[in-house]
Amino acid sequence: MLSQTLILKLLNQTWETALLPKNKAAIGCKWVFKIKYKANGTIERYKARLVAKRYTQTEGIDYLDTFSPVAKMTTIRLLLSFASIYNWELKQLDINNAFLHGDLKEDVYMVAPPGLTSIPPGKVCKLKKDFIWP
Repeated sequence: MLSQTLILKLLNQTWETALLPKNKAAIGCKWVFKIKYKANGTIERYKARLVAKRYTQTEGIDYLDTFSPVAKMTTIRLLLSFASIYNWELKQLDINNAFLHGDLKEDVYMVAPPGLTSIPPGKVCKLKKDFIWP
């Protein structure tokens, strides 16, 4: 799964390698691992997410605003109520590369992800697309 996540990020052009400008600081990143279980308790699959350590940035200096597309529980309950009342069909969708929200407007630099050896020493990842922030 780890290599699949890296391949998705590289194929979707999430970043490009670059030299870190003197007036910029590179943010760190880490892998978050999770085990998904079936209803009977057996392992269904292993999941890995690469997340940026955004807490090292300062609002107004490193970025101007934040956006997180998260639905409120009251909205979900309302939609489920309508689905029940009007007998709507419900479906679930799991998106493997949901970390790609859109192009970045600011220049954001991130250190190379742990385990990624294709980035030459002295270079960092210049992010081109936004992805999961803890």
